[in-house]
Amino acid sequence: MKVRFTPSARTSFLHAIEFNCHHDRPMAAERFRRKCEDALRRLEEFPESGRMIPEFPELPHREVIVRPYRFFYRTSGDSVWIVAVWHGAQLADSPREDDF
Repeated sequence: MKVRFTPSARTSFLHAIEFNCHHDRPMAAERFRRKCEDALRRLEEFPESGRMIPEFPELPHREVIVRPYRFFYRTSGDSVWIVAVWHGAQLADSPREDDF
């Protein structure tokens, strides 16, 4: 499996890293990026390891949490698509099918 980001999810992820950098916390931004990479890399071997999204149990999406962010994803073929990245304080919208 290969982990891929939809354009909107990639933008959200980059904004999360940028937020830490803009607050004079480049080391925190780097640590966060590494933690995310490690967590998402596990999906390459164990794509079902994320939990079902509690707000949307009827959807085929799952999530991986790297505090304080939630990465919503879905498998398709030989890819794991990260379709949304939300801060834990945000109310999550239902992931959209047209995101990948």
